[in-house]
Amino acid sequence: MKNRALGRGGPLVHPIGIGAMSFTDFYGPTTDANSHAILDAAVEAGINHIDTANVYGMGKSESAIGSYFKAHPGRRGKFSIATKASISRDADGARVFNNTAAHLEAELDGSLARMGIEAVDLFYVHRRDPEIPIEEVTESLAGLVRKGKAIGIGFSEIAPSSLRRAHAVHPVTAVQSEYSLQTRLPELGLVQTCAKLGVALVAFSPVGRSLLTDTPLSREAISEIGFLSSNPRFMEPNLSANIAATSGFRELAAEMGTSAAGLAIAWVLAQSENVIAIPGTRSVRHFAELLDAARLDLTSEDLAAIESVLPVGWCHGDRYSSGQWIGPERYC
Repeated sequence: MKNRALGRGGPLVHPIGIGAMSFTDFYGPTTDANSHAILDAAVEAGINHIDTANVYGMGKSESAIGSYFKAHPGRRGKFSIATKASISRDADGARVFNNTAAHLEAELDGSLARMGIEAVDLFYVHRRDPEIPIEEVTESLAGLVRKGKAIGIGFSEIAPSSLRRAHAVHPVTAVQSEYSLQTRLPELGLVQTCAKLGVALVAFSPVGRSLLTDTPLSREAISEIGFLSSNPRFMEPNLSANIAATSGFRELAAEMGTSAAGLAIAWVLAQSENVIAIPGTRSVRHFAELLDAARLDLTSEDLAAIESVLPVGWCHGDRYSSGQWIGPERYC
């Protein structure tokens, strides 16, 4: 599978990257040793893009990456690194979004220190503060590029209209959005706008937070994960309905001689040359399943077969609860 540009004129990266939220305990306990083993496997497989954020484990994800580079000084150059900032807490502990130039630079400085690097290849605004015009935020990000602290800039979970406004101020390298067979909202404008502007669409949760794998998370595991235990798609009766709905997809993957996760990622990558997928895992064995996508070249018949078992709109439940929806921009 050919490498893809991380934005127009940007570095070439493998179409499959590493979603480093899994380098924290968000989806279950893990260790730096596990994370380092995945990075070792990535180097061996030619995977060269890591996506993290300052809030992943309150710095734990970035620190794991930093300790890996400290142990392997020559491997920094083998990876394109993206991180994000803007999610914060107010005096009462409530989650807030801070898009001010001072906050973004201070948080980026902290990220660089944790990872032990001089600059990131891509710096995202994790969530927009609607009180600050996106043009102003984009100019703040451009200032970080001029200072040499970031090479490219991006936004997470924004609307196509916001992307067009930002891109008019400074070239946007990438937009990050949830995109998978169970979350197809980006097809209503974001995929098309990214392609038109030459912006990479970085798809997180391409395997549907386990629903599009051979081993969906159990009810017991979900109950231990705060985010999923309150997510509509992982609450009953939706959970049972979704596991049943995806059974045909798992059977199709087996018939095609691949893992369900690999087939799910291959489907995402087949939607546009601008798409880069960033699945996450705490297991080297599961990481190998994700990489099945790299050897799949889906035909029109394959895509039709996938659509027949998982047609648009098959998933039960909204992708976020009302509280989880605070921050992402809705545009349809």
